[in-house]
Amino acid sequence: MEIVAVLLVIAVIFVARSIKVVPQQNAWVVERLGKYHATLTPGLNLLVPFIDRVAYKHSLKEIPLDVPSQVCITKDNTQLTVDGILYFQVMDAMRASYGSSNYIVAITQLAQTTLRSVIGRMELDRTFEERDLINGSVVAALDEAALNWGVKVLRYEIKDLTPPDAILHAMQAQITAEREKRALIAASEGRRQEQINIATGEREASIARSEGEKQAEINKAQGEAAAITAVAGATADAIRQIAAAIGSPGGADAVQLKVAERAIDAYGALARANNTMIVPGNMTEVSGLIATAMALIRRAPAEAVAGGRP
Repeated sequence: MEIVAVLLVIAVIFVARSIKVVPQQNAWVVERLGKYHATLTPGLNLLVPFIDRVAYKHSLKEIPLDVPSQVCITKDNTQLTVDGILYFQVMDAMRASYGSSNYIVAITQLAQTTLRSVIGRMELDRTFEERDLINGSVVAALDEAALNWGVKVLRYEIKDLTPPDAILHAMQAQITAEREKRALIAASEGRRQEQINIATGEREASIARSEGEKQAEINKAQGEAAAITAVAGATADAIRQIAAAIGSPGGADAVQLKVAERAIDAYGALARANNTMIVPGNMTEVSGLIATAMALIRRAPAEAVAGGRP
């Protein structure tokens, strides 16, 4: 029974060392008699007991690696404390096992030295603006070197850039001054726009007043023209009526009578308005006017009687 038990234990040990189950997204490196033999893939794998052994186990998942913070000096001799995080993935388990004694430490150190080199070529202001450029430069340098370690560097991200306190105070003062400058510019722009609006309003009001005055003058001129036209039309009608009256029988005599009356009235008005005696230069004209007027007066009744006869 003891022999059977010993054999059973040996069999269990033999089976345990012969059968290996590799989890998903893992790769195990097998050495045979101390030399690389194979890389086990996920699933069931068989080994030769006591001859083959699993030397290295690697995860093929994406691995985040925290890169310790370090002090970097920029091109304008300013110190920056920089820390970041690196993402990588094991692509070749054999190279990851034998390419470096510790590929994680190697990647970390290379990331730090590359970061110092990249930041050293930039000025302080650019380091805050060109994070994508810094990250890309670090990834490019690491990926080229990590090929020998069977590792693929996927990306690098800067977590924090911390300048000294004096630089922070200076940057804050610069930001404050810039904001005050923007506020002054905005205020001046507002005043300028206000003056422009006022000037535009005054100009439009002046134009409106001038247009109103112009229209008023036009209306006044049109009214005066219409009045003159109406007066001229009335005068023309009156003249035509007078001409028609003169052309009718007795019209000429009536005109002479009217002229005589007007002349006598005019002389009488001059005599009343002045203390000076006004004597016509040709008295025969006055007597002639009077005689003409009396003759017309006497003739009017006679003509009326004659016109009544059968």
